[in-house]
Order: sequence, then C-alpha cells, then structure tokens
Amino acid sequence: MKKVSVVILGLGSRGLHAYADCVRQFPDKMEIAAVADIRPEMVELAKKLYGIPPERCFTSGEELLSCGKLGDAAFICTQDRQHFAHASKALEVGYDLLLEKPISPDPEECRRLVELAERLNRRVSVCHVLRYTPFYGELKRLLDVGAVGDVVSVQHIENVIYWHQAHSFVRGNWRNSAETSPMILQKCCHDMDLLVWLLGERAVKVSSFGGLHEFRPEMAPEGSGERCAECAVRDGCPFDAEKIYLTNKGTGVLAGNTGWPVDVLTPEPDEKSVRRAIGTGPYGRCVYRCDNDVVDHQVVNIEFEGGATAQLTMCAFTKRGGRDTVIMGTRGQIIANLNEQTIHVMPYDGDNYDVDIRKLASDLRGHSGGDTRLVEEFLELVAGDAKESVRTTTLAASAESHYIAFAAERSRLEGGRTVDMREFRE
Repeated sequence: MKKVSVVILGLGSRGLHAYADCVRQFPDKMEIAAVADIRPEMVELAKKLYGIPPERCFTSGEELLSCGKLGDAAFICTQDRQHFAHASKALEVGYDLLLEKPISPDPEECRRLVELAERLNRRVSVCHVLRYTPFYGELKRLLDVGAVGDVVSVQHIENVIYWHQAHSFVRGNWRNSAETSPMILQKCCHDMDLLVWLLGERAVKVSSFGGLHEFRPEMAPEGSGERCAECAVRDGCPFDAEKIYLTNKGTGVLAGNTGWPVDVLTPEPDEKSVRRAIGTGPYGRCVYRCDNDVVDHQVVNIEFEGGATAQLTMCAFTKRGGRDTVIMGTRGQIIANLNEQTIHVMPYDGDNYDVDIRKLASDLRGHSGGDTRLVEEFLELVAGDAKESVRTTTLAASAESHYIAFAAERSRLEGGRTVDMREFRE
C-alpha cells in the first residue's frame, strides 16, 4: 500500500505515544510529516523520537495548519475544546482525519463537523478504540449470530480506578467541565458507542443521576495540606501523589514504569523528574483542594429503538480497571470481563462455555489492542487499500454516542429528567 504521511496536532500521551509510535509498528504504511504542540519540550521529544525535521515542528496546531497541506492525514490529539476548530480547519485544508474523542463538548459543533466532512468528502475516523479490540469484536460477533437471542437488557460498568480518577479527573486535564468536557462525555462516550454498536440501534430516551462525592474540600481529612509533599496525613491517603507516581507497582516510576501516567508529568520520567513534578506541578496537589468539578460516579439509563434497555454505571471507586458487561437475551446470558479478557456465554438450552480472548489475539497492548488496530485501519482507508468496516467509527456514527452523553448530562443536571433523544438529533 501507499505510505501515508500524517501530521500530528497535540503531543500528549495519546498523540505522542499511542498514535505517533505506530510509525515504528507500521513503517511501510505510515510516516510522520509534521508535529505541533504548545509545549516546546514535547515538540523536542517528538523530534528526537521520530526524526522530525526542525522546519516541520510547530508551536501550535494553528501554526501547522496555516502552512497548507503537509501530509495526507491529520491526527487531532489536542484538548477537547480545541477539537472542533482544529478539525474543521484541517478538513478545509484537505486532510483526512483521525480525531481523538470527543468530537466536541458542544452538540452543535458535532453536527457542524459531520456536515462539513460530508460536504468536503473527507474521511474521518473518531478514536473509539474499543470497537477495534479483539474482545469487543468477538462480543459483537456473538450477538450478531444470535448466541443469546434478542438482547433485552444490558448492564455495563466502567471501572475508572481510584488513582485514574485522581490523575485525570481531579488533578489532570479533564478535571473541570468548563475547561474540557463533562466526564460522562470524555470518559464514557466510548461506552455509549459500544452500546449503540453492540445493539445496532439508536437510543430514544435517556435519564441519569450522579455527582461529585469525594473530591471536595469538605471531605478533606483533618490535618491534610495543600500539597501531598507537605501533608501530615499522607500515609493514610490512597491518593497520595508519591504512592501513585513513585511506589505503586503498576504506575510508579520506582517500579519500572516510564509510560502512562508518569509520562504525563514529565516527558522523560525518572525518579528525579517525577519528584520534581509532584513537588511543584498540578499532579502533586491535594485531591480535596483542586479546581475539579466533574463527577466521580454516575449512572445512565437508556431505552433503545427496539425496546431494549441498558444501564451504564461509571464509578471512580474501583481498584481494578476495565469494563464489565452483562447481556441478557431471550435465549441466554453473557458475562463479559474486559480486564480478564474473558466472555462467559450461558445459553438457556445448552452448556455454558468461555471465550478466552488471549487465545484469539497475541497483541493486546494499548486499550486491549484497540489503539494499533484503529490506526492501521485508518491508514489503509486513507491509502485506498480498504473500505470502511463494521468497526469504523465515522463522524456520523460517533455523533450518536455523543448525543447520548449530552442527554445524560442534561438529565443529571436537571434532577434525572427523562430526555427525549430528538432534543439533540434535531
């Protein structure tokens, strides 16, 4: 296939590592033509990692896009409220897009971007990477062949993990909905997309409840300080920054982790740079004294066109991550555990059986194998070597998940009022 040249706007954890690093995995399919970020240290790191010429390194997405078309496709990995401006300008310049979710925190901007892409006949894939995982691909196949008959009800849980909530949604970039997105959109448009995709139907009604329980000043332990480094009660706090970024066996740099989440604190993590970051930067703040307002728990009730119902629970207070999905159908039940990569199928008139995804797929890195499969399909689409598959998350398909999230947030803010989805589609 033709090698696709890409420009990358936004060199955070997703842009710099999850997507840019695919150039190492697909060297015959992808090359990086230019990069942009407002942080000079991230541009310098990208230049070093991927051999980007200095004249193709830019200080902002706006600067890069003002130079005309520098490649075949643009990866839009900037902050949520920048997505619409960057994506619409990139479409007008002539790029096909790999667009990080959410499309936009504004429903009208979502609609306008769908219309613009259709008018200009551009390919746009939204990064709902979970569709591309072997796990959900197999779950979709089972439902499509009628393994449990007609789906009547679904229970779906998004296990955020306690330290992930503290990192991303209390101290981090997505802590404040006015600056970024409501959490049900930013974190759970993945889940809304999965429900729509698995059931093959649109939503008709949505209601939701939830709030911010823990991470508020009035919940701060007596004697706690403004920052973890100066806190007298840090030993008893699971959200202590040193525990998360230094000593935690899965996330700490002292345990050998130099990837996410520590690579968000500093471009090239080691003990010294991480300690400096938590001593002076936002990731060392007390979780009870941040400027966060997004929820730490929320439930969403959904009714679909065919009458099936689903309930999504998103909660910060879990020790393990992943998603748990229970599907109840007219001919059987499925219990699917993304963390364990297992799907337990229980037909009513036959023997139960298990599907172990680890026996079906070898590479489950990066969102359970979804990151690289998403990028590879996108590159093949742009090169003209593939057609859109059942997995492809086009703008129009992705917009449905966003409308459900917008409806859920409206319902939550209005005391759980049932929202008719026509309010957002029309």
